[in-house]
Amino acid sequence: MKLRTRFAPSPTGKMHVGNLRSALYEYLIAKHAGGDFIIRIEDTDQERFVEGATEIIYATLEKAGLKYDEGPERDGGFGPYVQSERKVLGIYHQYAEQLVEKGEAYYCFCDKERLASLKTEVVAGMEVSAYDKNCLNFSPEEAKNKVAGGQPYVIRQNNPQTGTTTFHDELYGDITVENTELDDMILLKSDGFPTYNFANVVDDHLMEITHVVRGNEYLSSSPKYNRLYEAFGWPVPVYVHLPLITDSDHKKLSKRSGHSSFEDLLNQGFIPEAIVNFIALLGWSPESNQEIFTLTELVNQFDYKRISKAPSVFDIGKLRWMNGEYIKMMEFEKFYQMALPYIRQVINKPLNLMKIAEMVKTRIELWSDIPALIDFFEELPEYDTAMYTHKKMKTDSESALLILQEILPILEVVEDYSNKTLYEAVVDFVAHKEYKNGYVMWPLRTAVSGKQMTPAGATEIMEILGKDESLRRIRTGIELLSK
Repeated sequence: MKLRTRFAPSPTGKMHVGNLRSALYEYLIAKHAGGDFIIRIEDTDQERFVEGATEIIYATLEKAGLKYDEGPERDGGFGPYVQSERKVLGIYHQYAEQLVEKGEAYYCFCDKERLASLKTEVVAGMEVSAYDKNCLNFSPEEAKNKVAGGQPYVIRQNNPQTGTTTFHDELYGDITVENTELDDMILLKSDGFPTYNFANVVDDHLMEITHVVRGNEYLSSSPKYNRLYEAFGWPVPVYVHLPLITDSDHKKLSKRSGHSSFEDLLNQGFIPEAIVNFIALLGWSPESNQEIFTLTELVNQFDYKRISKAPSVFDIGKLRWMNGEYIKMMEFEKFYQMALPYIRQVINKPLNLMKIAEMVKTRIELWSDIPALIDFFEELPEYDTAMYTHKKMKTDSESALLILQEILPILEVVEDYSNKTLYEAVVDFVAHKEYKNGYVMWPLRTAVSGKQMTPAGATEIMEILGKDESLRRIRTGIELLSK
């Protein structure tokens, strides 16, 4: 049987990093085995539906390079691929009624007040109330009469109160739970929509999904899913539950972190390919020490048996480094087009922007790093003359003043302000004076940039600035150091 995975997001807002990882792993598992990757929109929770969120899902998958084989706009014979459309066809109601007929589910007519009065207990730090099977006491005839009479109802799963349920996960192995822990979860809501838990079981079966890949927060619900498969007599899919993604404090990655969604990361200047590469390593490790992967390489090497059970830490520093590596590998023409808007944020003068882009290409990790690196080209910033002091270069304010005064006349007579000619002039001066290169270059670079860190050396900067501006800045440095 052909391996089939599905990505089943709910259109409730931005694409969370955890959701994107699920989509990526589902894609890689399917493609590694020559199988199909399906997208299904799970819009059963109409209260949480966000306008435009479905478009965000499609846009995210496209930018991430995750091409699906089947979906809302690509019917492979298992559609519709939107649950609200499937609900219109009565698919979920039909299967819920089948379970009622088998005694595996029942109608529940309890109102909100009664449900609120049920006994609660603390589970995983949260107060939850277990349904007491009150409506199971109605005979089939009584229940059907209530339904026919228009009384509001839901359909609940009828879980046993004795014995155990066991299911197998590829990462966690066999897991057994006491049936007393299984609540009679709602399958069909009073508005006719199925719950997420019920819809995904029905749809996974009807769409012939072989591998269900999702976050390990669904581990606790899996016994109830298994009981549904068993009640219908359907084969159980292969389960792969993924580890939690945490922040640097080992807490669940939250929206407040500022980088919890794909959209957040794009807005901060991260490259889609770098994000995908980074997310692939949040829980999975290759056999080698390789860290930079193309999507094709990930497909070839991805073995889901190498996914860890331990939580994965979202290290923003590691992502920044990886993004920088992708920028370094980028073809210059593409890099220039992407960098240009950030260059123009701070540079309005008619300077050689392409040369400035060349300077920063290997020195940035994010596009947003660019403005602060190059803003001195537009205007010499105010700076503290203490910057002229450098222990390693053995410079201080006094020596820097002397160097600038000595080299100014030499630079005044240079006509060709190309980097090559300027560098040769400075090196000749250094050799004639028997100085060290850094002893001259440090004060010269400080004078023409007004910054401690620059993306290029003194003569490269002077080439961009031109003769008049370079000499003006050197004279300014002499004036500041003379005070």
